[in-house]
Amino acid sequence: MDIEARAKMDFGSGDTIRVWQRVKEGDKSRLQAFEGLVIARKHGRESGATITVRKVSSGVGVERIFPLYSPTIEKIEIVSHSKVRRAKLYYVRDKAAREMRKKMKQLTRVEKVVMEKPPEKQENKEEEKETDKK
Repeated sequence: MDIEARAKMDFGSGDTIRVWQRVKEGDKSRLQAFEGLVIARKHGRESGATITVRKVSSGVGVERIFPLYSPTIEKIEIVSHSKVRRAKLYYVRDKAAREMRKKMKQLTRVEKVVMEKPPEKQENKEEEKETDKK
């Protein structure tokens, strides 16, 4: 994932995101997805920026802290946006899921996915074909 693209990503506390991380096990590597609620985003856009993502798996709350510019993160998908009134949602740890749905205002936006390499080469080829036809 491109560093400039990560800096421009429009997500914050209250949004649900899916983080794809490359996990190396022995001599094999695979992609692992972690989908959950962003409860904190720290250090803004600087190189040490982190996001804290929380999900409930089998009735147990799981939180992971991802460095935003880590090379192991392949892509970040924004699943849904929600409007919240706090920058840090640490109180979510003590709340039930039903209470949280009432607190968050769901917003409808288009899902954005930032990929590693944008398909710019295909557009250039199409433009070359159009100029060749003329």
